[in-house]
Formats: sequence, structure tokens, C-alpha cells
Amino acid sequence: MTTPEVRERVDAFPTRRINGYRVRAGRPFPYGAHPVPGGINFSVYSDRATAMRLVLFERGARRPTAELEFPPEFRTGSVYAMTVFGLDPENLEYGFRADGPFDPEAGDRFDAGKVLSDPYARLVSGRDVWGREPDWDDVYPYRAKVLDEDFDWGDDTPLGIPTEDLVVYETHVRGFTRHPSSRVSAPGTYTGLREKIPYLRDLGVNCVELLPVFEFDELDNPRTDPATGGRLHNYWGYNTVSFFAPKAGYAATGRFGMQADEFKTLVRELHRAGIEVVLDVVFNHTAEGNEHGPTISFRGLDNATYYMLTPRGEYYNFSGTGNTVNCNHPVVRDFVLSCLRYWVAEYHIDGFRFDLAAILDRAPDGTPLPNPPLLEQLAHDPILRHTKLIAEAWDAAGLYQVGAFPNYGRWSEWNGKYRDTVRRFVKGEPGLVGELATRMAGSPDLYRGRTASASVNFVTAHDGFTLNDLVTYNGKHNEANGEDNRDGGDDNHSWNCGEEGPSASARVRDLRTRQMKNMLGVLLTSQGVPMILAGDEVGRTQLGNNNGYCQDNELSWFDWGLLGANAELLEFTRSLIAFRHAHPVLRTADHPVGSDQVGSGYPDISWHGVRAWHPDWSAHSRVLGLMRCGRHAKGGTVADDHVYIAVNAHWEAHDLELPGLPEGQAWHLFADTSLAAPHGLAPVGGESELHHPGRYHLGPHAMVILVGRDRRTG
Repeated sequence: MTTPEVRERVDAFPTRRINGYRVRAGRPFPYGAHPVPGGINFSVYSDRATAMRLVLFERGARRPTAELEFPPEFRTGSVYAMTVFGLDPENLEYGFRADGPFDPEAGDRFDAGKVLSDPYARLVSGRDVWGREPDWDDVYPYRAKVLDEDFDWGDDTPLGIPTEDLVVYETHVRGFTRHPSSRVSAPGTYTGLREKIPYLRDLGVNCVELLPVFEFDELDNPRTDPATGGRLHNYWGYNTVSFFAPKAGYAATGRFGMQADEFKTLVRELHRAGIEVVLDVVFNHTAEGNEHGPTISFRGLDNATYYMLTPRGEYYNFSGTGNTVNCNHPVVRDFVLSCLRYWVAEYHIDGFRFDLAAILDRAPDGTPLPNPPLLEQLAHDPILRHTKLIAEAWDAAGLYQVGAFPNYGRWSEWNGKYRDTVRRFVKGEPGLVGELATRMAGSPDLYRGRTASASVNFVTAHDGFTLNDLVTYNGKHNEANGEDNRDGGDDNHSWNCGEEGPSASARVRDLRTRQMKNMLGVLLTSQGVPMILAGDEVGRTQLGNNNGYCQDNELSWFDWGLLGANAELLEFTRSLIAFRHAHPVLRTADHPVGSDQVGSGYPDISWHGVRAWHPDWSAHSRVLGLMRCGRHAKGGTVADDHVYIAVNAHWEAHDLELPGLPEGQAWHLFADTSLAAPHGLAPVGGESELHHPGRYHLGPHAMVILVGRDRRTG
């Protein structure tokens, strides 16, 4: 027998030279820069450019090594593609120059003098170490790089936690461990967060929602602190520079270009701990801003495609930040879809929270679409099929779609109405008993025809007061932001419990702790998906600043010393989360119907006031009781106890009549926020039977949680 001849790949050979480099026509897909046999394939889209050049740099060099113009025959449709041979990917940085008309009224802003970053770049250098002053004269500040996708995931697979079983923990990668008290090896990094996984497991959360980790420029903020003169940062990161690249400044290894592997390691280890990862993503605007902002990539490649423009070529500003991404243009839809697929496939991300998501269903002229193609594609995409999709269902131009966001049976929403109702009720506003009941039942008025897990319930988030500040300040105190306290929301629905700011009064401090417990208690016993803001479990404060987007300092960082200082609140939160996990009746996906569907003798949910079975829906009422029958848990497929919850937002105590239980069962006390520690909290499963069955004395501004189960004998 003869040995078959091994045929070499035809496309592994150059066909010509350009500026001294061996090249051949490239492949249009995938976009970006990708290693191929013998070289790197570069592909970039621009519909209206008249010419395109590939610009090559050695790593860190101020000037290009070479510029290679794409021949006309290297263009397919609106895509320029070229394979360049003999390049060293690890020592390469690249960009593009796009030539074409500069006619802003027509939407064109081409400038061949600008080196443009690749929108599909998997790595970006230029901001490799957080806060380090760059070379401001650099002709190419955000440099695209080639990534070798060789990470070993081992046996990592999606956790697939049912949405209704999630307890979400919203945090900031840098802020979580940057404080000196964190005692991690690399504060403020993916590695630092990884070292805190045992804390997250002990707390009981099973999903972390990370503020933006796509590459952004933290130095993109012209303001200074008026008191200190110190630089203010773009700390939160809602100014995306590159959508496919993880933030290098969040990596201990960012200066070595290893941020992708470091972030993947974090995701893998969170999964091993049983914790899913949701990313906060910003597709409504970019770091390029309005016509006065920098030209980084999209504006110089095809401004009229990527941005919503007025008939005069000006930028629509539905985002409040200068520009608005033209999300429902077919090319941009493909970009967004490719980006999310990439993060799911290559980074094993479990879900996404979309900032100002109402923009995603606007037409190019800003009109809301009844059937937005981007949202439909995301809902039905095969790669994103089991990915959590969460919408912030409003935008900065007043389009408010909570309960009405186009969902295609897939999307959940940040429930802003839940937040406001809980805040207002717990502080003692009248006329809210009925609305609180609706919110605790999963907001069926908003999500009828969907499940309760469509509602992501929260009382606080990164944007606004912390839980501590919600009970400490009546008004915002944002002077340190350098905007004369004009920034941030004014509708906080907060109550300082009688004294503005920190208090020396034991009475005020005790009331504040009780109010924080009340809001956490309502949150973690409501149907829907609870989300906790990092640090709320230990009473973190921002000293009344409700817009900490620019504060990269101890005002925003998680102070780990609070674990000891506020141990009572931490233990209360930890126990509440454990209680939620232990009682599936609190995590039932379907909305309750208020009747007996399983033959238990009790409705799935019942409402109570001071008298059992007689809720008081009147405007002056401030007491709400509810009971969930455990036989109805998860649609009657699992067995659970009865759970009774009562919230008293009144400044007076009330004697509550408790609903009766089946023969042989009794009420047991899990938590009472009016009782001092350790009497107000029992171990999950170790609750004590009430001494006075049938009645409960609930103090002012307090909440009680009872468990109905068999009496212990012997």
C-alpha cells in the first residue's frame, strides 16, 4: 500500500505582498481578528467607507509598524477581510483607518487620520492597570489585540438554576475587594473577588450580578471632588469602549494581557461553588458620546449604521449620555447577538441584565416598536436559549415599560414598582396595603400571563441609596460628585427615622436596624426573584450619596470591617436567605390564585389583618398579614410547611389573630424584627413553638415570620 499524500491547505499560503507583508484575501466571517494557519485573519465592516487600512503596532509602540491598505478585491459587500502572515499575536496590537466622507448632516464622520479600534476585539490594551495615567498623546489609546482562546474549563457546565430559585447579589468587581479590610491577595480584581467566594457561599446567594466588566475607561470623567480636588472616575463602567473584551484594569494580570483567563477562572470557580454569573451589559450607548466625544471605533467605521441620528445627523440621546445605539438596525442586531453569544460560549456566562433596556425596542427614529426584532432574536436564539435575560425596562427619555416590556416569554424585569412600594410601605405611608400584597405575590397585575419570576424584586441597587442610607437620610448628599448635588434621583422614598445622618441615639439606631430588617424580610419572602445590593447585609453606607458612579474610594467600597460591626444584620440576612432556600412555597413560579387547587383545605395564599382572614385594605391601614399553604409549593409538586408573614408599618404595636392550622400543627417563630438579638431569630428548622397559639403581639415598625408545622412530641 502507498501512504496517502497529505494535502496542505491552499488558504495557508499568501498570494501577494502589501507594504512588505505577505497577505491574501481573507474570510469575511467571523468579524475581528482570529488566528488561522500561518497568520491572522482580519475582518471589519463598513458600509460607507471608500477605503480601509489595517494598522499594525508592536505592543506598546507609539507609532505603527506598518499600514496595509485593503485592495478592492479584498472587499466582499461591505466587509473588508485580509489574512496577514508571519505576525506574532502576543506582540501585536492592531487597528483600522477608514476613509470616506466627513458629512455630519448625512450621518458620515469618517476621518482617515484616526486609528480605530476593532469593535470585535477580544482584548484591548491601553487601560491595563486601573487608574494609571496613560500617555494622553497616544495616537491610538484603546488598542485591539488578538486573544488565543485556549482556556481549560475542565468539566464546567451551566448550572441551570431555575430562575425562581435565584437569590441575586449585585456587586462591583473592584469595589467588592478594593477596601484594605478585604485582606485579599489582589484587591479590586477578579482574583480578589474569587477569594471571597466562601463568603458568598456562606451568605447563601446563588447568583452574582456584576456591574459592567466590558472594557471601559475609568478616567473618562472630567470632574474633581470639590472638597479635595481629587480626580473623580467613571467607577461604575457604564461607558463601554469594547464589548467583547473583559476589563483589563479589573485583572491582577491585566498588565500582562491575561485578563480573559483571570475572568474565566473567576466564572469557573463561582460555578464550582454553585453560583451563577449575570453580567450588567450596556448596549444603549457607547463611550463615544455625542459629536464632542472621542472617536474610538463605531463613529469612525460607520456612524450612520451604529447610532440613532436625527434627520440633520445629530445624535438622539435616549440614553442620557450623548448617543444612542441603533440597536434594531440589522447590522447592529447582529453585533449585539454575536457579542452575547460569545460571552455565553467562551466565558460561560449564565445571564445578562440590560441597562436602559427600553432603548432596545426603539426604531432608528426612536419610536417604540410593537415587535422589536432584536428582543425577539435574543429571546429565541439557540445559543442563548437557557440564558437569563433581565431588562431594566425604562430609559432616560421617559419610556417606562415595567410590566409591558416585550418579553416573548423569556425576559424578566427589574421591578421598579416593587422597590417603590416596599420603601413607601415600610416607612409608614398610608394606602399601600393592597399594593404591597400585590407586589409580594409576584406582581400579577404587571406580569399576568407570565410567571412570578418575571419580576426581579429589589429594594436597593447600585443606582440609589444603600439600605442603610435609606433609613438614615431624607435627602441625597451628592456634593462629592462635583455637580452641586444636582445629580442623582430625588424620589428616594427614604426616611431617616427622626434624625438626618449618623445618630448617637440608641432609639434611632435600633429603629433603623429594625427598618432594614423589615425591608430585607419583605424582599426575601416575596414571590419573584430577590436581588440584594452588596453590602446591604452589613449596613454599608455611602453617607447619603445616591449616585456613586464616580466615587472610586471608601464611599463605594465594601468595608469588610462591617462584618463584625454589624454582625446582627449579617446573621439576619444569612438566615433569611437560608429560610427562603428551605421553603419552596416562597419560590413558586406561578402566581397565586387565592383558592385551593390541590385539596389541602387552604388557599395557596390568604390575606389577613389584625383579625385572621380579614385583611384591612383601607387607606389608614398599615398592617398586612399573608399565609402561604405549603401543600401548594411549586404547584403542589413538593411538600412544605405553612408560612405566615405579617408586616406592621404602624408606629403602634398590634395584637394579631393568627389563622388556624390543620389538626396537630402549631405556629413556630422564625423571626420577629421587634425583638432584640438573639431572641428575634431562630435557626432554620429549629424554630420554637409559640407560647400563646392563635395570637401574636407584633411591635411597632416590625415584621414577624412564622412557620406552621407538626408539633414536636416527647
